[in-house]
Amino acid sequence: MYFVDTIEVPGLGNRGYLAGGAGSAVVVDPPRDVDRVIGAAAGRGVRITHVVETHVHNDYVTGGLELARITGAAYLVPAGARVAFDRTPVADGDVAEIEDGLALRALATPGHTPHHMAYVLEAAGRPVAVFSGGSLLIGTVGRPDLVEPALTGRLARAQYDSAHRLAAELPDETAVLPTHGFGSFCSATQAAGGAATTIGRERGSNEALVKDVDTFVAELLAGLDDVPAYYAHMGPLNTRGPAPVDLTPPRPADAEEIAARLAAGEWVVDLRNRRAFAEGHVAGAFNFEAEGQLATYLAWLVPWGRPVTLLAASPAQLAHAQRELVRIGIDRPAAAATGSPSEWVREGESPRSFPRGSFAELAARGSDGVVVLDVRRDSERSGGHIRGSLHIPLHRLRGRQSEIPDGTVWVHCAGGMRAAIGASILDAAGRDVVAVDDGFASAAAAGLPMARITAEEAHERTGAEAEAVLLDVREQAEWAAGHAPGAVHAPLSELASGGRLPGAAEDRPVVTICRSGKRSREAAGLLAARGVDVVDVLGGMRAWMEAGLVVVGGSSGGRSAPGSPPGADGGSDTVPGADGTPATDGDHGTLTVTDGSPAADGDSDRRTGADGTPGTSRAHSSANGSSAPGGPSPAPHPVAHGTPAARATADADARLT
Repeated sequence: MYFVDTIEVPGLGNRGYLAGGAGSAVVVDPPRDVDRVIGAAAGRGVRITHVVETHVHNDYVTGGLELARITGAAYLVPAGARVAFDRTPVADGDVAEIEDGLALRALATPGHTPHHMAYVLEAAGRPVAVFSGGSLLIGTVGRPDLVEPALTGRLARAQYDSAHRLAAELPDETAVLPTHGFGSFCSATQAAGGAATTIGRERGSNEALVKDVDTFVAELLAGLDDVPAYYAHMGPLNTRGPAPVDLTPPRPADAEEIAARLAAGEWVVDLRNRRAFAEGHVAGAFNFEAEGQLATYLAWLVPWGRPVTLLAASPAQLAHAQRELVRIGIDRPAAAATGSPSEWVREGESPRSFPRGSFAELAARGSDGVVVLDVRRDSERSGGHIRGSLHIPLHRLRGRQSEIPDGTVWVHCAGGMRAAIGASILDAAGRDVVAVDDGFASAAAAGLPMARITAEEAHERTGAEAEAVLLDVREQAEWAAGHAPGAVHAPLSELASGGRLPGAAEDRPVVTICRSGKRSREAAGLLAARGVDVVDVLGGMRAWMEAGLVVVGGSSGGRSAPGSPPGADGGSDTVPGADGTPATDGDHGTLTVTDGSPAADGDSDRRTGADGTPGTSRAHSSANGSSAPGGPSPAPHPVAHGTPAARATADADARLT
């Protein structure tokens, strides 16, 4: 019998694993705070004999080296990873015996990194699970652009090959247990399909397994989201070998020291919930809720190495925040204080505050003297935004405050957490702010004008008796293959070079449409800059067809059949771009956030939902089988360097290194 327990790290959107049998166990991709892993092993009554890394991580500091040191376990690291510490190098086909009848077999799976390794857990010689790290995720794959820009295209193709290798060599019932994909920005796109999966399920749904390689690579690269700034420091830390963790309480700070640290340009971070912060806080402090994705967003925004002082409601909240921060290399806060703002401000001073609001209140307020600031990422905004809103992603806000016009700034995101961070940054700079603590889905319901509309709304607005005109910005061949009745044609390539609108579209509201939404969004931006009243269609002609709306033209000269969006490319994702060269159209592979849902933003703002209470890490069983407490285990078995598996992806690893 065997077991697999999941070590959740929801604040970073990652998972580690503890797997074993009656007396021995292996740990895969452990988080830095290894006391939880040791506790999980003790609860199982097993000895940790092996610690393995799927790759040198770019999104968190590993606990692998320290865990191996404490437990005496063999530390297995891919042979292609260049590290500065002693470890057991692992190559494709190597086998580590965990205990009698339970083994771990290495499979080279380059793509997320050149040296990436997946590990197949075999019980009685039968594959039961694969620890896929940043290779095959749930519905997607790990992003290929975190190592070196010059390698990104080649790694994307290697990622495709690696996913196909896993699908070809493992049985359908094999559990797929990735490290990334539960909110981590190491995921190429938002993972989909729940918290558990198998090879068989991925074979029919994973982006890398249902598309041809060229389409997969084009969409993967087009959909890559921004990389958190702190990622640049994680790889070097993990390559050198992280130091042991110190979770003892920071030195306490009084009101005078807090003020002095602010005056010196240091960061003072208030960990309390956003409602409490808005009601009262130290002037100049920033609000990063301990219960949200504290580590990801604080590490993304703070200048690396800048001293950080933490303000917490309680010692427990402070301890939790420390644990979150050591996972991304913020090891020791400069100082800390617990309690309330009245205790953190100097005598004679009062806490500062700002209002919170909803989208309904924003709609009722009107536009006079109001600046609507959207701090979501580019990929989120592409799915819809408020007309006339200013867009500055949160991670760029501190450097672009000068772009914000005068007025009261209503800051919004997808659900409230990032809006609170943004509002606190602007408040610290002396701006009048309102933090919108509301789900973005409420914006349209509140009557706020949206810059992107559905195909059904476009149909209603551009009918025969309607004032607006539907402007198709695809190229001539695509237009000729089929278009909406009554639409007028103006290719994006002509608009981008200064071409005028067709006469039928002049002095009228315009609704732009393309094949899947990317070019129409660009055209809408160009036309808005000319003063045109314009919106664009979310999902383009694809959405138009899916809604069952009529399409005319094409070789038949009549209506197109439902289910097959028209286009000269016959459904290919490569279409002529604005400059006439092939370009990927649409938002394929981009991050799609479910507006207003807790999984998308809510109180956590993670890329996708993760099991468990936000900010809490825990272990739970995730695979069949059971274990019985056993006595002392034998010393760790050596790694057997066996015959490489059928596909020589180790050669690909060598080429990419």
